[in-house]
Amino acid sequence: MSGRIRFILLAAIFLGGFSSMSLELIAMRQLSGFVGSTAVTASIIIGCFMAFMSAGYYHGSKVPLNLHSIRRHTEKSFIVIALFIVLASSYILIDSYFIVMRLVGMESIVAQTAVYSLLFLSGGPYLFGRITAQLSRYLNRYDRNSTGCIMAVDTIGSVLGSLLTTLIVMPFAGVNYAIMALTALTLLGALLIARRPDYFIFCLVLLMAFAFNRESLLANLYHIVENNAVSTIAIEQEDEGNSKLMVINGGSSSKISANGDNRFGYVKFIEDNFLRTIPENEVKDILIIGAGGFTMGVNDTRNNYVFVDIDKALREVSEKYFLPEKLGANKKFIVADANQFLKEGSEKYDVIILDTYSGLNIIPFDLTTREYFARAKNKLKSGGILIMNIIIPANFNSPFARHMDNTIRSVLPANLQRQVIGEFDAWCKEGCRNNNVIYVYYNVVNDGKVYGINKNSVFYDN
Repeated sequence: MSGRIRFILLAAIFLGGFSSMSLELIAMRQLSGFVGSTAVTASIIIGCFMAFMSAGYYHGSKVPLNLHSIRRHTEKSFIVIALFIVLASSYILIDSYFIVMRLVGMESIVAQTAVYSLLFLSGGPYLFGRITAQLSRYLNRYDRNSTGCIMAVDTIGSVLGSLLTTLIVMPFAGVNYAIMALTALTLLGALLIARRPDYFIFCLVLLMAFAFNRESLLANLYHIVENNAVSTIAIEQEDEGNSKLMVINGGSSSKISANGDNRFGYVKFIEDNFLRTIPENEVKDILIIGAGGFTMGVNDTRNNYVFVDIDKALREVSEKYFLPEKLGANKKFIVADANQFLKEGSEKYDVIILDTYSGLNIIPFDLTTREYFARAKNKLKSGGILIMNIIIPANFNSPFARHMDNTIRSVLPANLQRQVIGEFDAWCKEGCRNNNVIYVYYNVVNDGKVYGINKNSVFYDN
């Protein structure tokens, strides 16, 4: 085997490892706005990916070895993989898939994710596995000591695919450009190994990648203004053009309007009862976990606000496309994971608002735990108020609603208020709609005293 052929085969293995890991990460990122990013959905995607890759490894170990046929089949496989990258990752196609799922009555997130994985994340991994097995067998035919080198090259490709895609391309260029770049890189594998490249097919697949992921299409159809490694952010007009709505990863995150009555109901409740009632001679320190569009307390120029969110692009996007003016000097933005921020530092706050849920599909599972609520409680000053926006059926008619209530009360058993925003059906049994349910904890001394028939001091306490 010539050194040139050996280099080409190893390069193809490297590109296969790079592309496979990048495809998996991009697909999970794009799906997060539709099915969330929980361990359940991630396990379905990863499990399907690995299962079909294993099938590819097995089939690749059985086919006859001939350099000409291997190069021809590998070229075709890379082209098909590039096509699957476009189909599995393009936002417009994923959105169309979920529209179809809803039309046929498939509402289960688990079922939607499973069907998606079988349709779009099976062919690519299978071909990745087959390519690696075939090329590895051919290399080992001429050098039985190639196994370690092959495994290293494949692993290095996977590592670089993971790091470069998530840490560089998606944050700085955007997910849509990451899809275009990955498609081009995969086609490079086909071009590298082909004896007579079919440039027409190459150009056609590249054109598809561009057509489905160009910024103008995403902006015109979905009003997307930011599409990074963390968030897909769209700005839409509402209330006959009198309001702006910020949609983050498919969930309505923030709304701003010159007419205060157009505010989200839960935001109106919090602002009117907890922020605007702060005495004029006092200045409070207010922490908001989940910055959204920075609309909470948007007109307050007196109290000190700290907004915490994991997406560093939020402030720039909000000030450029959403807010009427830039944040004032009393507004500070910290880019951090919510749990990590609450664990670190000694700062305490008069008001803490937990507003990280935009819908049931996109609730970060680590922000539903008793440890998370305990950390928030520990950040309160004496006499402080902790406000939690939870999206659940108001009448406890779901396991999530009951378990979330149990979790919060396990940390905050006393001085806890529960407020349902908007109307709801107390007798609903199935298909109950979700409400913004506001839990409010007051950090004041409570001696646990109760009134009984034999001992009742209500006259003196009143």
